[in-house]
Amino acid sequence: MLDFTIQNVLIAVSDDYATVDVQIVDGAIAAISPSLQVIGTAIDGKNKLLLPGFFNAHTHSSEMWQRGIISMFPLELWLAELYDFAPLDPEQVYLSALGTAVETLLSGGTSVVDHLVLIPGLELETIAIATRAYKEVGIRAFIAPLIQDESLTAGMPSGESAQTHEPYFRSAAATLEIIEEAVRQFHRPDEGVNILVAPTGIQLCTDALFEGCTELSDRYNLCRHSHLLETRAQEKLAQEKYGCTAVEHLKRIGFLSNKTSLAHCVWLNDADIAILAETQSTVVHNPLSNLRLGSGIAPILKYRQAGVNVTFGCDGASSNDSQDLLEAIKIGSILHNITDSDYQHWITPRQAVKMASLGGAKGLNIADKVGSLTVGKQADLVLYDLTNLSLLPRTDPIGLLVLGRPSNVVNSAWVNGKQIIADGKVTTINVDELRQELFNRSQWETKRKSETVAQIEAHYRTVMGL
Repeated sequence: MLDFTIQNVLIAVSDDYATVDVQIVDGAIAAISPSLQVIGTAIDGKNKLLLPGFFNAHTHSSEMWQRGIISMFPLELWLAELYDFAPLDPEQVYLSALGTAVETLLSGGTSVVDHLVLIPGLELETIAIATRAYKEVGIRAFIAPLIQDESLTAGMPSGESAQTHEPYFRSAAATLEIIEEAVRQFHRPDEGVNILVAPTGIQLCTDALFEGCTELSDRYNLCRHSHLLETRAQEKLAQEKYGCTAVEHLKRIGFLSNKTSLAHCVWLNDADIAILAETQSTVVHNPLSNLRLGSGIAPILKYRQAGVNVTFGCDGASSNDSQDLLEAIKIGSILHNITDSDYQHWITPRQAVKMASLGGAKGLNIADKVGSLTVGKQADLVLYDLTNLSLLPRTDPIGLLVLGRPSNVVNSAWVNGKQIIADGKVTTINVDELRQELFNRSQWETKRKSETVAQIEAHYRTVMGL
């Protein structure tokens, strides 16, 4: 690990900017001040903006293979079509994890939460492959193996019709054994790889699975991650299953805590929001997939006013359909201007940057280690080129970054003090080879509705009154 000093770089201070030097020693920020003595390698920061790395706080890397092809469906039907594709193979898992890491880095993210789809029968191998990919790139990885113990059809409300569901192929107990073994083998925070307990959501998981995940989280000090109330159908399902809201139920069974991050959170009421604030749970806002799937607009301004920690995610690349974190931050900020006429509640560019960095760190219980330009914190840093055409003319650098359409603006990035991007290029892997592999292993195609999807669609339209 090399020591280095970034000279004459622009940083945000209060409501202004300052030009400073930043010393990095042993992977941590050692000093921030003008005219510091150079320690290690000198890096020219002139006409560049230095920010803490952002968090891509919820995605599914393997969905890269279905990017751009899934029909314009709501989530429940989108999922049915996604499941209809041929299963993944290990090489696809590897390549898509590499691609997700690279796209995240090139849009300002130094950490990624991968709600990782597991290959049935090769669960530990899937986790091992994703771990290898993320370590090769050097991004800080939070691998959240996506687990469930109920079949896909159980994820929709029954309405007035009696529904029977095929049992899931793997029990809750067997699934929890796999996750515990994954923790033993791969959970290495000091090496930049973290394992999370990550039931997919109330729609496909029993209480036994949630409670088992909570127990593992407490025993091994793991963070927790799950989807929550992404759609109106899930809101209806929760009432059918529990006779109360999903948030009330998750609080009752002990899943909510300051180590819990929850993706989407579109269909919550005011009492639910109060519970999230009370339990210090984090909301991961995925605005692009919520729009793409017609899920709704999450009440993010209400969350912030209630004191709920909020950060941003891209979601998987077949419901977004990209991994451009800056795009997610922009849409996730300005989308809410139409939900509250009081402009003093709107999200400013500086607030958005803080949500994407420190907010992400809080959601993963590491705000004491990363998420801000603070002496003593680990150097997860991104340097933006302010001479790039998309960041000109010279007005407000953070305003341009968040509200504009920045393209190819990341000049350099470091994770734990190790440089991952230099002069706008990833240094740890051959991106041209990755691009060629992704091209060679895919083909132009269109998706046609299967009989299974048609049956699920008919039930969905009935229970949703369409």
